[in-house]
Amino acid sequence: MSKLASDTAMLMAAGLGKRMRPLTAATPKPLVRVAGKPLIDRALDRLEDAGVAKAVVNVHYLADAIEAHVGQRKAPSVVFSDERAVLLETGGGMIKAQAAGQLPDPFFACNADSIWLDGPRNAFADLSARWDADKMDALLLVVSHARAFNFDGTGDFYMDGAGRLTRKQPGRIAPFIYTGIQIVSHRLLRDAPEGKFSTNVLWDRAIEEGRLYGVAFTGLWYEVGTPAHIAPTEEALRGG
Repeated sequence: MSKLASDTAMLMAAGLGKRMRPLTAATPKPLVRVAGKPLIDRALDRLEDAGVAKAVVNVHYLADAIEAHVGQRKAPSVVFSDERAVLLETGGGMIKAQAAGQLPDPFFACNADSIWLDGPRNAFADLSARWDADKMDALLLVVSHARAFNFDGTGDFYMDGAGRLTRKQPGRIAPFIYTGIQIVSHRLLRDAPEGKFSTNVLWDRAIEEGRLYGVAFTGLWYEVGTPAHIAPTEEALRGG
């Protein structure tokens, strides 16, 4: 197995899941089932397959249910970052977990509701092979429109020949979509805002400094943002 850039991943599981209503009225989105398995279990299974030893799971909405469901998992071992008091969004959530000493430098970050099928090499090995701490503050796993399913947006990033990312221009289509999976260095988190904020704030600074990079995913990625996305994803997973 390829050496991984980190033994730890932060799994983002604190969101309210508003787009997935009514399924999330009484169930946190990470526990919504797709093809018989909760979304968070699919992400944790991928971490286990890749050899990631520890998952830091942040919780806010219906936190007790998530803790009860994954708290006894052995591989990866699960610890929690408790955001019950205030939802901190992606950036604030990372800062809280870092301040608690839960995140090594660097660490993987992954949305708890991501579904993907790996290509020739798993996603975390793909990221690890490309990671260069001297050049990068963060390395994002991005996917082309042809490998993204249920996605009807216009993309997120352009990527140059060296792998540096820049934002999509207004009114244009960008060739790459962010999968929700990345490697993050502590350098990205420096001088961060207080309280809740999006990682986008830190990415924008990294873009200005030429330190936000991407790697194109060689597998298949599924957007599972609304109830309407579930049936086509289940059909694809059965076929895959």
